[in-house]
Amino acid sequence: MRRIALMLLFLPAALQAQDWHRLAGDEIAQTLEGHKAQYDRGWQIFYASGRTLYNAGHDSWGYWAVRGDEYCSQWPPSDGWSCYQVEARGDSIRFVGRQGDVTEGLLSLVPSQ
Repeated sequence: MRRIALMLLFLPAALQAQDWHRLAGDEIAQTLEGHKAQYDRGWQIFYASGRTLYNAGHDSWGYWAVRGDEYCSQWPPSDGWSCYQVEARGDSIRFVGRQGDVTEGLLSLVPSQ
């Protein structure tokens, strides 16, 4: 019984120790396409068409693409693209900007309509 208690005591630490791993281009597309990321202050859906919908109180439509090994997005009226490294850990996803800024979310599959 003591052995089981010790295993349960260390289980949360073992689960938290799972490291983030960086995704390559194909992995980024497979991970994001058809999924919804839930962030602290909103959510985003990544459509196969290359469109993306972000909502943090109101809808904002943009575009997404994979360029090399990065996720890139463009939000009108701007015509510039911003690109990020993508890392995953289980159902969690994070986008790391070139300046070190990080956005984390939890992924779920978007139901078919």
